[in-house]
Amino acid sequence: MTKNMIRKRYKAAVLTMLAGAAFTAGCEKALNLPEEKEFISENMNYGSKLLEPIIGRTNLMGNLNSDNSSLPLTFEIVNARYGDGRPVTDLFQVRPTYVWIDTYDGKEKSLEEIETKRRLEDRPLFEVRQSGQFIFWGSSTNELVEPRPSDTSNLVQEIRHFDLKVTNSGGEVYLSDFRLIPWRERPYFPDNDINPYTGEPAPDPADPRNPNKQDYIRPVLSGVVGASTNNQLVSNNERKDVVVYIRPFEGGNGRKLRFKFMAPDGTFMNPDVFNETTWNNLVHGFNIEKTAEYVQYDVAYPIPLVRLQTPYTTSDGGSASARFRYSRRGFGGNRVTASFGLDFNIYRAGDWEIVFHFRNELPKFEDE
Repeated sequence: MTKNMIRKRYKAAVLTMLAGAAFTAGCEKALNLPEEKEFISENMNYGSKLLEPIIGRTNLMGNLNSDNSSLPLTFEIVNARYGDGRPVTDLFQVRPTYVWIDTYDGKEKSLEEIETKRRLEDRPLFEVRQSGQFIFWGSSTNELVEPRPSDTSNLVQEIRHFDLKVTNSGGEVYLSDFRLIPWRERPYFPDNDINPYTGEPAPDPADPRNPNKQDYIRPVLSGVVGASTNNQLVSNNERKDVVVYIRPFEGGNGRKLRFKFMAPDGTFMNPDVFNETTWNNLVHGFNIEKTAEYVQYDVAYPIPLVRLQTPYTTSDGGSASARFRYSRRGFGGNRVTASFGLDFNIYRAGDWEIVFHFRNELPKFEDE
């Protein structure tokens, strides 16, 4: 190897060493750069700062616009007070509340299987979630949280206010003056038969000043005709051939749901007359009991348990959906099928019955 070649190789090795040293120094300098702070926006906000939960139901409220703030954010309810400055404490009482620890899918075969998927945890009645949504739990009652006044007034000194502290490593932002004005308990839905301010029967919408009349829950009717008039039965503001009562009954075990069908004279019809009803798939219930006056199930509350479409719910999963069907032979020998029912929710555990009252005449069951 010539001296010139040796000289070139030596020069290349030196350049390689220098480049490596520069790269190492650059890496060390990069590793020592100050940590970049997260961004938190002063302009984050909610669509509305007015929260109006219904006591006794689990309410999810509030839509946060974070204005591109870095996630995750931490939320804390602070400075809860009434309009006159008194501290608010009732919202933060701790009560046992059901939370899911496994996925409910509507295919459970027993109450025991449902109960293995949830458990009771002590939670404040009102809290903010990691997403920034507020949750007002169904474990609340009128006795624990005083609802808005029955005289419809909203006095400033009686309104609950609070602020929200939002933080990340970039700093903190305070969103001030949220208002919470709860409605009193309405333990079921539809609840148009309840005055939301007083809890008493709601007035008849067609005659609201008449104290002797009230509003009623109205069922869905399809092809139901009267036995005496042969006219279609209807239920609306003007005419109420059929109405529904959702009410507690005594003598159960706290987990019963019962369906009954009342005739105009106050007696109860045998459920067997609704001969096309699929009783085993009517609700997500178990241990069906059928008598000459009612059909009853063991159920888990609330109904439905979660917002999920199942064979027992409406298409959006928001309510249970019960339909009762029957058929008879019409003119020309064709089978005529009629149905009625109700989309409903029951929020408070207990023994409940849903009564369909045929007020003016019985449905027609006889063949033509």
